[in-house]
Amino acid sequence: MASAHRGFTLVELVIVIVILGVLAAVAVPKFVDLSLQAQTASAQSVAGALQSGSAINYAAKLAGNAGAVTLAANNVCVPALMSQLLTGTSITLTLGTASNNVFQISSVPGLADCSGSAVTATCYITPTTSTPTPGVATILCAR
Repeated sequence: MASAHRGFTLVELVIVIVILGVLAAVAVPKFVDLSLQAQTASAQSVAGALQSGSAINYAAKLAGNAGAVTLAANNVCVPALMSQLLTGTSITLTLGTASNNVFQISSVPGLADCSGSAVTATCYITPTTSTPTPGVATILCAR
């Protein structure tokens, strides 16, 4: 009489566990790497907000709005000036170390100059102390 018991052998179970282990080893680095991409996207988002705020400010300045921010300094990539372009947000700009909702703003000497005949300035936004690709904001000089 044949046995009515059916099930998986030990070899089959071990093979399934090995396959699951390989899949997990391949999938985990994908999820770990997403944090750097998220930080880069966050920096680009803040840079885009600065760039949009700069365009609105420039248009307001051309229209004669007294509330528009004058951007004619030697270095406009400073938190005091750029924060005025981010009204209505919970984003804080700093020159030091960045943390949650605090972004480090920096510039390359000569590229952040809105004095003289300069038309634009370039500011770099970094979200944390790690090294994601910084967001780049082109700021329109408003005199």
